[in-house]
Amino acid sequence: MPSAISGDSRIRTNIPAENAYNALTASSNNIALRQLRLSTGKRINSAADDVSGYITSRALQARNGALKAALNSAGDAKNVTSIAQDALDQIYSLMAQIKDATATASSGALGTDEKVALAKGAYRLAQQIQFITDSTVFGGKQLLQGNFTGEWVTGYYANNELMKISIDLTVNNKDFNVNGLFDLNATSEATAIRGTVSGASTNFAGVTGLNLEEFNNISSSDLGYFGYLNDPVTGKSNVVMTLQSLAMAIDNINKVASYLGGIEVRINSQEAMLKSQITNYKAAISRIEDADVATEQMELIKSQFLQQASLVSLSQANQNPQQFLQLFR
Repeated sequence: MPSAISGDSRIRTNIPAENAYNALTASSNNIALRQLRLSTGKRINSAADDVSGYITSRALQARNGALKAALNSAGDAKNVTSIAQDALDQIYSLMAQIKDATATASSGALGTDEKVALAKGAYRLAQQIQFITDSTVFGGKQLLQGNFTGEWVTGYYANNELMKISIDLTVNNKDFNVNGLFDLNATSEATAIRGTVSGASTNFAGVTGLNLEEFNNISSSDLGYFGYLNDPVTGKSNVVMTLQSLAMAIDNINKVASYLGGIEVRINSQEAMLKSQITNYKAAISRIEDADVATEQMELIKSQFLQQASLVSLSQANQNPQQFLQLFR
């Protein structure tokens, strides 16, 4: 802290001038600091500005960057659920049409040729189901062929351990196997459609014995799935068993869509939370690091005034020794 020392009549050391010079230097440095903060908009431009604040803001920025990556990852997971659900909705629609065709074929008013035509139409729908299954792809992976699994990082613990959301569309996912009613060892509800054109599954959509390719084998001499002869084991006619099997297959497909829908609800919630956290972290970083423009402008004006006053004082202090030189005259 400077002291008000006049220097008496000494001319070798001009203390008032040094005090004025030091004050001028301080005000000039303060002006430079305020101008830097106003030009960058940041209160902390280096660690020297605020040691603890610098560490905190950098840690928050690192955390916020990770949360942004997690938000992108959650978006990718949502893309998978959306694509798969859309495919399942289309498959459901086609299955409903196949079931309608089977119900129509059960009418005694139809002749054999009409029933064969309905069966061929149902087989064409099965072919489309196969096409949808094979073309449902994301990131180079088939989603509905019974072997898709994926994990997406959607958050981080305080120690940076990963928080993940998983999607399991494999044949062994027990979420599709309610109380063990469906045989998921052969195929899953999501992908039982696999092989309807070639190498057809005999457990379509988890329904044992249901093979959509059999619709193509129906002929005037063998109505197959549309036949009325009772099965010696169940005592039911083929057409009744077909209707029941198709109804179960549709229900199983809807279960998979419901599973994906539940995951998407969770992802939506996680996205909303991540967006809120990212905003809050930005606010925290701003409070620590950003400059208050009004305060900095006020400090700048004050420093500029002190700078001018210091210049005047320095000029006056440099004139004081001249008075003592008159003693030599």
